[in-house]
Amino acid sequence: MSPSSVNPMPADFQPEEIICSLGADFYDAVEPAGFPAHILRFRNDRAAAETGLAALDDEAWISHFGKFLPLPGSLQEPLALRYHGHQFRSYNPQIGDGRGFLFAQMRDKAGRLMDLGTKGSGQTPYSRFGDGRLTLKGAVREVLATEMLEALGVRTSRSFSVIETGEALQRNDEPSPTRSAVLVRLSHGHIRYGSFQRFAYLGESENIARLADYSLQHLLNDRPGGDDAAPRLLDHAVKGAARLVASYMAAGFVHGVLNTDNISITAESFDYGPWRFNPTWNGSFTAAYFDESGLYAFGRQAETLQWNLLQLANCLTHIAPVEVLQPVFDSYAEHYRRAFCAAMLWRLGVRSRGEESDQQLVEAMAEALSKTGVGIDRFFFDWFGGRRHGPGPEDAGYDRPEFTDFITRLSSYAPRLGSTPDYFHDAAPCSMLIDEVEAIWSAIAGDDDWKPFHAKVAAIRRMGEALAG
Repeated sequence: MSPSSVNPMPADFQPEEIICSLGADFYDAVEPAGFPAHILRFRNDRAAAETGLAALDDEAWISHFGKFLPLPGSLQEPLALRYHGHQFRSYNPQIGDGRGFLFAQMRDKAGRLMDLGTKGSGQTPYSRFGDGRLTLKGAVREVLATEMLEALGVRTSRSFSVIETGEALQRNDEPSPTRSAVLVRLSHGHIRYGSFQRFAYLGESENIARLADYSLQHLLNDRPGGDDAAPRLLDHAVKGAARLVASYMAAGFVHGVLNTDNISITAESFDYGPWRFNPTWNGSFTAAYFDESGLYAFGRQAETLQWNLLQLANCLTHIAPVEVLQPVFDSYAEHYRRAFCAAMLWRLGVRSRGEESDQQLVEAMAEALSKTGVGIDRFFFDWFGGRRHGPGPEDAGYDRPEFTDFITRLSSYAPRLGSTPDYFHDAAPCSMLIDEVEAIWSAIAGDDDWKPFHAKVAAIRRMGEALAG
């Protein structure tokens, strides 16, 4: 079946296949799985509009994102990307795209190169003993995570499509048999720290240099080549990682599996498994039941990104001297400190008053939240714009002496929006704690009721619009 026999492509779709310029050392061509059913459960028309694909009707959408008919002008066969990675700090050279692949590339309306990648699209050479499938619950959870993070100002991949596929899957971590789905995510590149680690492990310096040039030119809006290519790449990574983890903290988010194969060179958050939002400012809060040591706990995420950056920097020593890379790596702590202040002020809805003042305010804020156990979402909702909204259920907490320093310092800050959006007059903030996630899934699993899911996505987007002003 030819692409044109399904639906003419929208005129503003700008296909690309730049990944092919890297060559066969970087990926394997694979076949997508065939599924017994294709039930469209979610299509992200906001993201589709940014990539010229919103005009596709549902039949064409399913053909491309459920049956994986190639998009004209883009990749003509899916590519499973090759990479290694540290998983809970143990190096694993036996991984790669095991239940997903790169399906297509295109330009968005801003001219950025974008990837459409999959999850649950079948087995690849890296599946090992896995079935290459994704549970419907996993797909629903990823939509909720990405929508919430996008609304809270985190640079994240976006859930583009979810199609239920009609298979019964066996899993150890949820009641089985369970329903299946294939997810398509939109990302600004799928090059990971682990992509560099693979070539370092193999001793292939030329391929490290090629991957660095690809990342600089096509993903980081920088020039390729030159003696300073490696430190420039590391500088992008350091600044991006600092911004990413700072935004996680301000969002109260715990990724759960911050392995080096789950960190993108563009510092765009992606690949959501056992994520959770932290109810309170609890540094030891974890998302994954198997994270018994708390390695990826809420309060250790900044340390984790620094450790991951060290692994990337070690890879780049194959193409640049250590003394050139060291000062770039060492700048992480300062970049994180500044990014953390900026992220916290953004969510609080106030303008900066200067580095020293901002640092003192944010330290007072974090200390008060940590000592009192006031809910993170409720706090930012109640104090957005630098003034107290209320009355509310946390009023007694704000009267405690732990908040005195924060409230005093906040009094000199101005709101970053001209007026307070209607969202902040609601009775309660929009949150995404685990009990609600489970309730949304329970409605789908028990009664095939998707109304709570779609209502939640709408509520999250309304919050995002309010925060963005």
